[in-house]
Amino acid sequence: MTTEPRGARRSGRRPGNSGARESILGSARELFAANGFDKTTVRAVAARARVDPALVHHYFGTKMELFTASIALPVDPREVLAPVYATPVEELGHALVSALIGVWESPHRDAAVAMFRAQIAGGDSGLIRTFLLEVALEPLLDRIDRPEGTGRLRAELVATQMTGVMLVRYILKFEPLASLPPEQLALIIAPTVQRYLTGELTTAPDRDGR
Repeated sequence: MTTEPRGARRSGRRPGNSGARESILGSARELFAANGFDKTTVRAVAARARVDPALVHHYFGTKMELFTASIALPVDPREVLAPVYATPVEELGHALVSALIGVWESPHRDAAVAMFRAQIAGGDSGLIRTFLLEVALEPLLDRIDRPEGTGRLRAELVATQMTGVMLVRYILKFEPLASLPPEQLALIIAPTVQRYLTGELTTAPDRDGR
């Protein structure tokens, strides 16, 4: 008699829809965290959850809507950031910071903070990485890739700034940062973010000190 390895998934479609939505969300979280947004397909999520892909679309619509639900965000990040993507490159820093702080200061604040806190507490930053680098900032990469090959690094530097603000202002609640008016906070942070996006990136000296 053979036995299945512990944790192995049985093949075949899940009978009925009982618990299917939760299974889809769990599978989506695992795949988005492990593979990123672009490499995760609705079909792969459906296969992992053992449901028909049509059921994924029925519950969640598009892949972006599935991702938004999987990280418990109350709004579609690319809809919120759409005006930022159309902003002239020399004004991107202030536009991006204002948009993100605007979400954090809105009625969606508790949900956004809860998502961030849960991912940090769980010890798996995969979903936060996917959200920031492949969803929120990915549409900007071609515009900030100057000189060529620096776009990803620039996006990661922006991510350090914005995750730091989220952590210190909204979770740790350090003062006086936590009580600064949002507009003042955006004005303070924006020049740093703009430098990350478009400014010169100092390179490390070579072994000869040049």
